[in-house]
Amino acid sequence: MPTPGQELASIDFASMLGGPLIAAVNAQAQAAMSAVNFIKEVGFKKISGEQDPEAAQTSDPIYVTFKYPKEVAPFQPATPASFTVSVTAPGSGYTTPPTVTFTGGGGTGAAGVATISAGGEVTGVTLTNSGRGYTGAPTIGFTGGGGTGATATANFSPAQPAVPAQFQENKLEVPILTMLPIPYLRIEDVTIDFNAKIDSVEYQKIDTSLKIDAALEVKQRWTGGSAKLNVSVAYQRNTQQGSSVQRTYSMAVHIKAVQDEMPAGMQKVLDILESNIRSQPATP
Repeated sequence: MPTPGQELASIDFASMLGGPLIAAVNAQAQAAMSAVNFIKEVGFKKISGEQDPEAAQTSDPIYVTFKYPKEVAPFQPATPASFTVSVTAPGSGYTTPPTVTFTGGGGTGAAGVATISAGGEVTGVTLTNSGRGYTGAPTIGFTGGGGTGATATANFSPAQPAVPAQFQENKLEVPILTMLPIPYLRIEDVTIDFNAKIDSVEYQKIDTSLKIDAALEVKQRWTGGSAKLNVSVAYQRNTQQGSSVQRTYSMAVHIKAVQDEMPAGMQKVLDILESNIRSQPATP
C-alpha cells in the first residue's frame, strides 16, 4: 500500500498550479489587446482598404457632433416707468420738513417726504408712492416748512417692454474617446486553493465459531440396562484482511480583476483630444 507521502509525490503540481497562472497571464494579454482594438475601432477612422483589424492603421479621430441653442442675450423683464428725486438746491430756514408736490408728467399719485438737516436745509426726498401713468418727469416743488429756496428735479426712466432671450444654434464637436470608458482590466489577485485528502485503512477480520452437540440415549430392559452417548464438535475459523484507500482532490482558483489606471501615453492622447473640443455656430 503506498504511503500518503508517495501519493502526494505523484501529483503534477507544476501543471496543476502553473496552469491557472498561465491562463491569468494570457487573460491579461488578451485584455490589453482588447483595449487596443477598442481604441482603434471606436476612437479613430480607419484607412480605406484596410481589412485586418489587428494591424489597422488609424486616421482622424471620430467626433460626435451635438447641436444645441446657446443663449447670446438674456431675458429682460418689463419695467414700469419710474423716477427718482434729487435735490438741486437745499434752500435755507426750514424748521420742519416741507411738503413735496408733484405736478405734470402725465401721471398722478406720486408722493414723497422731504428730510432736512439741523441747519434748516433740505437734504433729500424719499418717495412713498411712485404713482402711475407718468410718461415724463414731473415737476418737484416744496411748500411750507418755514424755509425757502429748495429745489429738486425728477430723474425719469420710461417704461420698458419685456425683451425675450436671444438664442443662437451652436454645434459642439467632441471626440468620442473622451466620452467612453476605455477598458483597462488588470488582474490584481490570483489565489489557488488546493486540497488533497488521502485516507488509507488496513483491516483484518477473524471469525471463530465452536459448536458442540451431545445426545444421551438410555435403554432399560433388564437389570443393569444400557446407555448410549453421542457427542459432535464443530470448530470454524475465518480470517479476512485487506486495505482501502480513498483519495479526494479539490482545487479552487480565485481571480480578482480591477480597472487599471490609464497609461500615461493614452492620458496624453485624451488630453490633446479634449483640448480640441470645439463649439461654434451651426450657421454663419
